[in-house]
Amino acid sequence: MVQKYQSPVRVYKYPFELVMAAYEKRFPTCPQIPVFLGSEVLHESRSADGAVHVVERSCRLRVEAPRLLRKIAGVEHVVFVQRNVLNWKERTLLIEAHNETLASRVVVKENCSYTVHPENEEWTCFEQSASLDIRSFFGFESALEKIAMKQYTANIKRGKEVIEHYLKELISQGTSHIPRWTPAPVPQEDAHPQGGLRDPGSLEVCRPGSAGGPSTETVGTEGDKLDTDYIERCLGHLTPMQESCLIQLRHWLQETHKGKIPKDEHILRFLRARDFHLERAWEMLCQSLSWRKQHQVDLLLQTWRPPALLQEFYAGGWHYQDIDGRPLYILRLGHMDTKGLMKAVGEEVLLQHVLSVNEEGQKRCEGNTKQFGRPISSWTCLVDLEGLSLRHLWRPGVKALLRMIEVVEDNYPETLGRLLIVRAPRVFPVLWTLISPFINENTRQKFLIYSGSNYQGPGGLVDYLDKDVIPDFLGGECLCNIPEGGLVPKSLYMTEEDQEHEDQLRQWTETYQSASVLRGSPHEVVVEIVERESVITWDFDILRGDVLFSLYHAKQAPTLGPQEPGARAGGQQTDKGRALGGDYSRVEAPLVCREGDSIQGSHVTRWPGVYLLQWQMHSAPGHGACSLPGVEDVLTALQSPGPRCRLLYYYEVLASEDFRGSMSSLESCTSRFSQLSAATSSSSSGHSHSSSLVSR
Repeated sequence: MVQKYQSPVRVYKYPFELVMAAYEKRFPTCPQIPVFLGSEVLHESRSADGAVHVVERSCRLRVEAPRLLRKIAGVEHVVFVQRNVLNWKERTLLIEAHNETLASRVVVKENCSYTVHPENEEWTCFEQSASLDIRSFFGFESALEKIAMKQYTANIKRGKEVIEHYLKELISQGTSHIPRWTPAPVPQEDAHPQGGLRDPGSLEVCRPGSAGGPSTETVGTEGDKLDTDYIERCLGHLTPMQESCLIQLRHWLQETHKGKIPKDEHILRFLRARDFHLERAWEMLCQSLSWRKQHQVDLLLQTWRPPALLQEFYAGGWHYQDIDGRPLYILRLGHMDTKGLMKAVGEEVLLQHVLSVNEEGQKRCEGNTKQFGRPISSWTCLVDLEGLSLRHLWRPGVKALLRMIEVVEDNYPETLGRLLIVRAPRVFPVLWTLISPFINENTRQKFLIYSGSNYQGPGGLVDYLDKDVIPDFLGGECLCNIPEGGLVPKSLYMTEEDQEHEDQLRQWTETYQSASVLRGSPHEVVVEIVERESVITWDFDILRGDVLFSLYHAKQAPTLGPQEPGARAGGQQTDKGRALGGDYSRVEAPLVCREGDSIQGSHVTRWPGVYLLQWQMHSAPGHGACSLPGVEDVLTALQSPGPRCRLLYYYEVLASEDFRGSMSSLESCTSRFSQLSAATSSSSSGHSHSSSLVSR
């Protein structure tokens, strides 16, 4: 594979003639560049009027590589041939260089140019491009490639420093101005050149590497190139190879997307998301651009107007900036009724709102970059989890959250600079287990998680936010005007008759299983747990009647019911011969669920074995509602007409390995989550940790 490098435009704020005088001081030797051992002129020529000066040199460079590689190659230094074409009339210096040593195995080509700045003729621009093609090197091709590129990029910055060193030296010696070249007077008889000869002063000197057309190393048009000052000021510090990747990716976009291409900040985010791997960043960016065009995302900020209900109940908004100047977005997730919002406005509307937040975030980053005079390309998100409970584990809501995470990760990479999670409750590890596998590792490293009041004091929010912007609800003095959220009234929910959202409602229904419960005939689901500390989660809605929900652990699997891998569901799964406290034990306190209730819960298992989720018709106190009915009771209930309860339910088992892994990832975060992690771990190891939450 051929490795390529393309520099941005580097600007010397000195006239071309003075820069050329500094450049010539590099030869025949240059103490400021230790690897440069010396040079000798192989050929030199000038045009008749002195406008064009061509020099061909042989340059020796010391090989900075492990001794083993030098011994295998049999060389201690390499020879490069450099051809310089200096045109005083056009004020350009074009340089071509290639290696002579080991040329059959390794091919190195370099093109450089010094030209006058297009907007200021008293300044000089420098550009540099190179390619490395290792054809064979005794099986050490990969190692040589890494060493060569590392050494090359290290010398790039040094080269500019050397020119600036000699410029200062010239000025200190009294040479601050060199007159421009002017043609010498030509005698009348010599005014017309001899037949077949061209005027040397008007020689067409092609850009190095070109043959009647633009070089493949050329990037964009003359007025659309990046210079180092712009990169440092607007994009931040980049290594030479990172600068090269940015320039090459811009060039590819200019060739394939003839219209408007993304801003440099946007392109740079995709490069960072793929660790500056050009092909992978290119693929990711092109897919995102197609997505933006398909969904008209570029017009979102002009066209999107959130519904009034969303403005009232969506507890999120922008709030000044963090201590580094990043825009700050606050989300009070624990105060949000995610289920109510989805049932009232739908998943697509919520997704549109999330996209508008990300678009606004990019716009605010640009504004803060101008305001603070330094590159700001990401924002900070502060998530308050006070009030987070098992109702947030509503499965369609979790699925919608995962979808939004996927869309944002694919199309807004590297926009999140820091995520501060405060007041994380004990249920948070379960939610983290569900969502963390879908979050990019680079993004997870930006999470700072605090349980309880650990966010207060040193090491907390004051390390990332100025005291005068910490919101009042977190103990600060700053009034925060974002909505407080709250439960969405069920009267505002969409109905099944709403044809516009028919697909979404059908999708929700398909997530759940339906069940009927008769008096004396409960509905039961058998879940087989292989490892302790697995997590059973459940989510169900009571459509009709009142139901009593219980969770049991059995020493032996029931023999009735259809067989499925890991779980069985149906009517009665237990038989009359089993006794509470002997064959099975209750591990979740009975929960009375009324018609219209929505229940979410979880249970961290203490033992492996069989667990039984049971829903039975609720009876008045004293009617033995908590006992397990026998087979005869079930048969009687099925044959006798009577009241019937209906429910929709969903359950899931989070493997012990995944749950422990999520706890470990929480503990490894830069966070104050240790107390919560320890509490959850100890509760699951000492006894089963379980809870349910009812929302009406």
